[in-house]
Amino acid sequence: MEVQNSTYQFTEDILAEMRKLVSRYPEGREKSALIPILHIAQKNNDGWLSVPVMDAVAEFLQIQPIEVYEVATFYTMFNMKPVGKYVLEVCRTGPCMLRGSEKILDHIRTTLQIKDGETTSDGLFTLKPAECLGACGYAPMLQLGKYYHENLDVQKVDELLAQCKSGNIKLD
Repeated sequence: MEVQNSTYQFTEDILAEMRKLVSRYPEGREKSALIPILHIAQKNNDGWLSVPVMDAVAEFLQIQPIEVYEVATFYTMFNMKPVGKYVLEVCRTGPCMLRGSEKILDHIRTTLQIKDGETTSDGLFTLKPAECLGACGYAPMLQLGKYYHENLDVQKVDELLAQCKSGNIKLD
């Protein structure tokens, strides 16, 4: 499987990683690798999936572009526009709301001077309200990279933002 015609070109290292993923599935079932391949594509495109990147994924998997768009736009873990270095995904479902996630969201909006879905002018932070991140017992919480930050209050959020600004936070 090679990407030839797309305006976006994966590096040979990325293509090798994608081929390895596809090899886990039976012949004719290559599309089963779509979600992990989208994760790879997003990670290697500054954290978001542009149309040319999604087209390159479709070409690689030999499926129609619409099949990639449907998956990428359905799951909130995929970003359809550029995002900041730190994507703050704040849970806003019932348990988190009852425990103060709206206060956390308001504090982040005010502190960073951005609205939901926006990125700070310095490109550092994107605020992304999320539906159920599956840590209801530790509400309110947010996900930053692959890490959960739980039992949040305004002070903990300020500490987290300061760690991000100083570059002292792990994302993966």
